[in-house]
Amino acid sequence: MSLAALATDMSLGARAHRVAAVAAQFADAVDREARFPQEAVSAMKTERLLGLQIPSRLGGEGATTRELAEVCSILGQACAAAAMVFAMHQIKVSSLVEHGAESAWHVDFMRELGARQLLVASATTEGGIGGNLRNSICAIDVDGETCRLTKDSTVISYGAHADAIMITSRAHEKAAPSDQVMTVFRQGQYSLEKTATWDTLGMRGTCSDGFLFKGEAPSVQIFPKPFAEIAAQSMLANSHLLWSGVWFGIAADAVSRAQAFVRAAARKSGGTTPPGTLRLAEATSLLQLLKSNILCGLKTYEDAKADPDQLSSMAFSIAMNNIKLASSETILTIINQAMIVCGIMGYKNGTPYSLGRHLRDAHSAQLMISNDRILSNTSTMLLVQKPDTSLVG
Repeated sequence: MSLAALATDMSLGARAHRVAAVAAQFADAVDREARFPQEAVSAMKTERLLGLQIPSRLGGEGATTRELAEVCSILGQACAAAAMVFAMHQIKVSSLVEHGAESAWHVDFMRELGARQLLVASATTEGGIGGNLRNSICAIDVDGETCRLTKDSTVISYGAHADAIMITSRAHEKAAPSDQVMTVFRQGQYSLEKTATWDTLGMRGTCSDGFLFKGEAPSVQIFPKPFAEIAAQSMLANSHLLWSGVWFGIAADAVSRAQAFVRAAARKSGGTTPPGTLRLAEATSLLQLLKSNILCGLKTYEDAKADPDQLSSMAFSIAMNNIKLASSETILTIINQAMIVCGIMGYKNGTPYSLGRHLRDAHSAQLMISNDRILSNTSTMLLVQKPDTSLVG
């Protein structure tokens, strides 16, 4: 497609590619300066990508998880930080779409989100719980029509740049740590006091600083369904699948750079096969395996959405956990292979084949909900749940 045609094409793919072009232009600066990818996010708003999931009747486009994962992949090939901001935003929007339809306030917020292209952040981690999002120490205080919450959030990705934050807490002061609710707080209803700076190896542009959160809002902004249900039926799958889409994009761009390096080397050598060609073939094989893993997960989720019991089942949780584990581990092997293909030109910064940013960003994948924690949860479920041994589901 010509540049002129791409500029006027309003298909989802064309819009995502236009945002990716902006993201790629600033990706190195975002990484180097550890700054929010404002240009890319502004482009997302211009292309109206932030409200994609919102139902059509509320002014959105009713995009599927499969379509969102493809956008994550396209953006991931340009700037992993921008892609991750998009993915995390859409994970929170999925909670609205799947669990807010019975609440007039949340329906109105969805309508406004789509119209104004609001950016939503997440605050599920907390000091003292060790990264376990299914437990909270803080409790929301509901006083008539008003709710108040103070939370020591060790990480709120792009929290200082969001238009709203969805935050978890215990349902009330006497609730158990796992008896949680999630509440939407709009900008202006909360304050953020920075407690930790996001100075990291990779994913630097997500600006996932730590904050002491203090909020006060109408109590109708609390989701009507328990967070346990939200986490099991929408957040788990969307997190693992959309993150995997981002990771696939990072790996795909690494392979593309390796292929470009091999082609350039072949031209210089008069057509002689460069030594890195075999490793390139290995990397493309693993990339195909990664793609198959994600597509399988998307189909599993699509099938399960027709049955709420299946969405909450151990078998479904195990399947989604395995998608995340396989994706987060495979990308490191793929990118490492690509770097070996490119050699010193991949190791150096500032070359067309540079892969340092890709490799650093990819290392976050095993830590975004620790793989060890996921393996521990899966192993516990496998004490009572038989593994899936069928090829036909």
